[in-house]
Amino acid sequence: MGEMVDDQATPDDERDLAMKQRDYLFLGLLSVIVILGVASLEQVPGYMDADYYYATGKQLAAGEGFFEPFLWNYLDDPTGFPHPSHTYWMPLVSMLAGLIPGITGSSSWWAARVPFLLAAAFLPLLTAHLAYSLTSGRSLSIASGLLAVFPGFYLPFLPTTDTFSIYMLLGGLFFLVLIKSYKADKPSFLYPLLLGLLAGLLHLTRADGLLWLAIALAAICFTPGIRTGDKLIFIKLITGVMAVILGYLLIMGWWFARNALAFGSILAPGGLKMLWLISYDQIFTYPATEITFGKWIESGVGAIVKVRTWSTGMNLSTTLGVQGGIILLPFMIVGILQMRHVKVIAFAVLSWLLTLAAMSLVFPFAGARGGFFHSGAAQQTIWWVMAPIGLQAAVHWLASRRKWEEKKAQATFRGGMVGMTILITLVVLITRLPGWGDEALNYQSLQVFLEQSGAETGEVVIVANPPGFYLASSHPCIALPEGTPETILALAERYQAKYLILEEGSITAGLQVVYDNPDQFSQFRYLGMVKEARVFAIAP
Repeated sequence: MGEMVDDQATPDDERDLAMKQRDYLFLGLLSVIVILGVASLEQVPGYMDADYYYATGKQLAAGEGFFEPFLWNYLDDPTGFPHPSHTYWMPLVSMLAGLIPGITGSSSWWAARVPFLLAAAFLPLLTAHLAYSLTSGRSLSIASGLLAVFPGFYLPFLPTTDTFSIYMLLGGLFFLVLIKSYKADKPSFLYPLLLGLLAGLLHLTRADGLLWLAIALAAICFTPGIRTGDKLIFIKLITGVMAVILGYLLIMGWWFARNALAFGSILAPGGLKMLWLISYDQIFTYPATEITFGKWIESGVGAIVKVRTWSTGMNLSTTLGVQGGIILLPFMIVGILQMRHVKVIAFAVLSWLLTLAAMSLVFPFAGARGGFFHSGAAQQTIWWVMAPIGLQAAVHWLASRRKWEEKKAQATFRGGMVGMTILITLVVLITRLPGWGDEALNYQSLQVFLEQSGAETGEVVIVANPPGFYLASSHPCIALPEGTPETILALAERYQAKYLILEEGSITAGLQVVYDNPDQFSQFRYLGMVKEARVFAIAP
């Protein structure tokens, strides 16, 4: 069977229709229109992850290097400002956000988004090409490309400064290189090198991207010519492994060196503490020394298992609603079964299972609160390829039993699938985009209020979203901790914080009492309320 879908799944008349230049042009133009349309409605990054990448991208463009004028967690026990950046998130998205501003001198929101808009607009072309590489079917490929044009829950996040469009693009390119390597007549140093480079870029985008190095190393063991019967050809295998590792280190080597110089280890400190969380809010614990393996064990086996069961359920819900686009998941599964002997699809499923395991069992809180939503984007182009294949197989089965004219039935159901996906995408946009920039507007109002209350430039503010407030105010900011009023005082003393902002809906449990009783704490002088946010001056 090779790396092509079998004859039953792709009829002869479908395989005879080649993708044309105008097909790619149509998908590209439609994608540009959709992405720019959505981007025009998003005047700010929209949430803390995207705020972080945009703010640190501006730092890079301004020549400030990998440092940040805010602290959004205390996992690495930060000493103060300026603080080494990217001790939790990886740097590639920030580097891309700072690329055009660094070249042109413009720090505008549109300039920062150029790489993300280009990546998002290219995704349908890549998806269609992946589909055609696997099926040689024009209609299947166009349908897959259209699913990428209207990607449901992912669409609002593709134009902003976050990992989504980049991770999707790199994941799709990884599978495309894998397809090309499996179609090659003999082993090549080039394909393992490219896989290593892409694995490095995936890791430079997200910490869980390290999994892709393992996938690349496993994948080359099944390259034609590497395996003869059950015996590995040792020299060719070692050459492939070395090529993958070389490509990976060409991308990641400098980052490991930076971490070694900044922290004394190739991995940034604090990340391992994520293994021992017993609640999500512990990410914001101060001091982070309270997060330990011992306390994790003390929480009990029942609690540990319960959290991971909950996280798995949440992540499977994400599989249905986001990755499966609500209606596409059954057809994706059928498509995978149709293509089960295709090695590329096997590795796509393997990478997804490893990602699910990492985000459910190893990092359950981060995974359930958006990590799996982010990291699952790497396989998304393949899932969009699988859905039309699965639908075609289902219609073929039904047509043979109901005496349908299959060609018309295939076209009708394919159009229905795309139409429903467009409708779901529109509903997502209608419900998600209103209020996209509300937090940024609130922060701008809070900044005006602080100025009127006598706050001076450079004074440190404690707030729920430090990178977002920094973008709105240029004040150094530190994160609202998981703790008590005494925790706030300890933070204020260590980091010279002067103001505290408590926003309704973003208050950790131990600080709700301060919000509810603003005049009853002598250490916090209540200044007033701005749009459901209470502002305090912290007493010396």
